[in-house]
Amino acid sequence: MRELLRLRPYLARYKGSFAIGIVHVFLTNVFTLISPLILMRAIDELRDGALTRPLWVYASIVVVLALIQGVFRFMMRKVMIGASRKIEFDLRNDLFSHLGSLSVAYFDRTRTGEIMARATNDLNAVRMFVGPAIMYVANTFFTLVIGLTLMLRLDWQLTLLALLPFPLLSLGVKMLGSRLHDLFQAIQEQYATITTHVQENITGIRVVKAFVREEEQIEGFRVLNREFIERNMSMVRLWGLFFPIMGLLTGIAMLIVMGFGGFRVVSGNLTLGGFVAFTSYLGMLTWPAIAIGWVINLIERGAASMKRISEILDEEPDITAPEIAEAPPIRGGLRLDDVSFAYNGEPVLEEIDLTVGEGETVAIVGAIGSGKSTLLRLVPRLYDVSRGEILIDGVPLRSLSLSHLRSAIGFVPQETFLFSMTVKENIRFGDPSLSDEQLEEICRLSRLTPDLDKFPEGWDTVVGERGVLLSGGQKQRIAIARALARNPRILILDDSLSSVDVNTEEAILVGLREYRRGRTTLIVSHRLSAVRDADRIVVLEEGRITERGIHRELIRNGGFYSRLYERQKLIRELEDLE
Repeated sequence: MRELLRLRPYLARYKGSFAIGIVHVFLTNVFTLISPLILMRAIDELRDGALTRPLWVYASIVVVLALIQGVFRFMMRKVMIGASRKIEFDLRNDLFSHLGSLSVAYFDRTRTGEIMARATNDLNAVRMFVGPAIMYVANTFFTLVIGLTLMLRLDWQLTLLALLPFPLLSLGVKMLGSRLHDLFQAIQEQYATITTHVQENITGIRVVKAFVREEEQIEGFRVLNREFIERNMSMVRLWGLFFPIMGLLTGIAMLIVMGFGGFRVVSGNLTLGGFVAFTSYLGMLTWPAIAIGWVINLIERGAASMKRISEILDEEPDITAPEIAEAPPIRGGLRLDDVSFAYNGEPVLEEIDLTVGEGETVAIVGAIGSGKSTLLRLVPRLYDVSRGEILIDGVPLRSLSLSHLRSAIGFVPQETFLFSMTVKENIRFGDPSLSDEQLEEICRLSRLTPDLDKFPEGWDTVVGERGVLLSGGQKQRIAIARALARNPRILILDDSLSSVDVNTEEAILVGLREYRRGRTTLIVSHRLSAVRDADRIVVLEEGRITERGIHRELIRNGGFYSRLYERQKLIRELEDLE
């Protein structure tokens, strides 16, 4: 219940709906439980031969009562289940909003399938608690209270005897609840594992097929699915045991009533009509008794799922910043002061000192794993430095709001990601207000215009999931266009031309040369042709800056940059010979 208390703000939001729903539950039970009293009166009058009304009148009253309780039953389900759907809507929105506020590091350590399972299956289990479970708790309460009150008025001795088996029911429910909680949590964890397996295989289907691993992945899924079925079957076996026990206990209660109640009728202590009404009430109490187990199941499922959802909601962003209403526009001057960064305790960058003037273009080169991409990700605070400080225009990054900081940055990551939308929508993701004229200019700068004529629908061509219908070079150029759409003061290009040919790369660089004027630009590239015209070039080796200068100076130094230049020069010469 501690986990379910997290739902109080949502329940309070719709307390009016739940109050109306509970009133309908109460009225449903009132009109349902009146019927046996009408039946009792009709039987007793018929037995005595003194009918005050014709039988069809009593029958009509019973039918009318059934219709009225049917209306109220419909309304209680409509109102309370409807409120649970609204809570599901709000909780899903809050969960997604919270996920959007979490730092990149959280998604680095959390499987996508795990998040998807909690946002779908677990959320549905929580909805079943706030809807059907609460509704049937109220229904069971009113049925028991009103029904038992009427039974006690009819024959209190018979009522006490009929209730003798029910303490065993309470013991069974208590034992069932804790076991159901553990089983359902294990089922949800396995469901998350299956979701992750499916998501990774669909996303990486080309790799699976290229390495002919279909059978292996199918077998892996079969093993996971078998374990999922086994965990569900454990719950089914436990749940299947509960209903026969319920039937046995209610059967014992009915047997007691039939035996002792029949004796009471023969001895004249209870009328025949009263006996019929009493057995009707006992029958009506059978479903609430069984429903207790079903409700316990829903509550335990809801608690287990809410615990898993709460684990996400309790996550705090690793990166926080003040929300400043007004802040001066960012001009683009950067300074990295003794910056170090470690990921999971493993040093990636150490003692980085670098100053980038406003409007300056600085290129960063180095071997794979030297920390180039990590250095770029520190600027928009996708990660925070472990030591030292980064300043923009002399202001520490930590004192700027994230929205203000990132709105001034156009970032093209190394791993290009496109949404399953059209080309135009992907570019306008950078700025939804972009006009068609601005879009055309940006496509020209990123050398995307020639490809638009080849696309079936031009700008309106859907790129497929993650841009699967496009080549690597086309995806990179769309990503560049998306960054340019922001009209950023700081442009960050993380090896964003690796998938385009040399001629296209040169054309893009020429187009961007004028665009970069007045904008601070950070470029990472393995091709030195992309960085040779930079105002300054920085060489990273094993997380440290080992060289810095312009292209000509670094070639003369004979260091890493010079060796890389000679290697690429030789490769180009060999390609020309071919």
